[in-house]
Amino acid sequence: MTLWLSTGLIFTFAAIALILLKWWDLKVVGVTPVRTFTFIAILFTSGLDVGLIMFPLTEFAGYGDLATSPEYGFANPLAIEFGFWAFLIWGFYFLTCFYFCVIEPRVKFFDIPLVKLVNNVVIIGTCAFTAFLLLVNLPWYLPEIGDGETVVPAFYLIVFAAIAAAVYSSSKIKYVRILSLGSSWLFIALIAVMWGRAFLTGNGSVGDFFGTAGLIGEYFTNLHYFMLPLNDYHEFYLFWWFSWSIMIGQFTARFVSGLRTWQLMIAMLVFPSAAIGTWFSVLYHYHAEGLNIAAFINIAMITVGILMVVNSLDSLIRLYTDNLNLTARRLGQGRYYLGNLVAMCGLTLLFQLDFLRIQWVGALVIALYFSCFVYIVMKRRSEVMGIEASPKENTLDFGKIELAS
Repeated sequence: MTLWLSTGLIFTFAAIALILLKWWDLKVVGVTPVRTFTFIAILFTSGLDVGLIMFPLTEFAGYGDLATSPEYGFANPLAIEFGFWAFLIWGFYFLTCFYFCVIEPRVKFFDIPLVKLVNNVVIIGTCAFTAFLLLVNLPWYLPEIGDGETVVPAFYLIVFAAIAAAVYSSSKIKYVRILSLGSSWLFIALIAVMWGRAFLTGNGSVGDFFGTAGLIGEYFTNLHYFMLPLNDYHEFYLFWWFSWSIMIGQFTARFVSGLRTWQLMIAMLVFPSAAIGTWFSVLYHYHAEGLNIAAFINIAMITVGILMVVNSLDSLIRLYTDNLNLTARRLGQGRYYLGNLVAMCGLTLLFQLDFLRIQWVGALVIALYFSCFVYIVMKRRSEVMGIEASPKENTLDFGKIELAS
């Protein structure tokens, strides 16, 4: 699996370089474009899940334990955490977003029946894994409910409610903008509240924040370490990012707002990374200073995390139901809602039973990457090399989102 993952990573970085060389200044327009800020909000909230909120505080100590994991010795724990979540790996999303917006309309690789089947298996599996992550991490964040380790009935109810809300919101694409912008502003407010609390209690200053954030610089000076798997845990993360990449590319491609290729790359790598870096810097300050997370902040973190799960599930459910023509318009609201609710709840339980693994999904995505490349070289090379613009039918009309079902 490590060799397969490493080969996939090398191929991905090479493909990104090829796109930049060939189409550096091409204007990229989606099917239903939105304003750039809204696009970034959709990308950020759809492309991340509850792990962003929940994982760092549980991981910093492990990255700093060099006796157990000496492979992390080249950088500090904050830089390691940032490397697992930000910048370089958002290039996966850039690659697939550009592909589905500009190249796939000419290639139609994902219209091939077998490819369509595999693609939707990937989407549905990763969708369930997102809900599973929320379920298994709730005991750590809500120790007041239960013993802090066991998944109790209340946690199942929370996850069920998140899935139910996502299924409902996925029935209309206009909810995407509302959810994404709302989640983004709540996330910003959460960062402000946590840092404000540290500042007001005398446990932090502006200088402390910038000093902590400066630790992220070790990521960029050691960027090459993150291009291939560091260990099994990093491998898990990379497979996880691969599993998300194709479906997030499909979903976000429809909203691209007329950015040039190089601008799209910056938007997809820099802006989400800046938000992630800010959040991780605040969390690392709490970790390094041994500050307790107040109960109301804990609740706020859970709320934002659950809302991010709803965002992610919304986009993924919308994507696979569109691909399979199982839309609310075709099935009716009741059948659409019940069918997706039962499917997502059932698959979430399968992940808990260890019947499914996200690494398998990521490996399948890498196979799709290679298969698509071979298909283009063998059957669509001239069409792809002749691309000089986004598809003609994609016009820069920001009113389309209001008319979309």
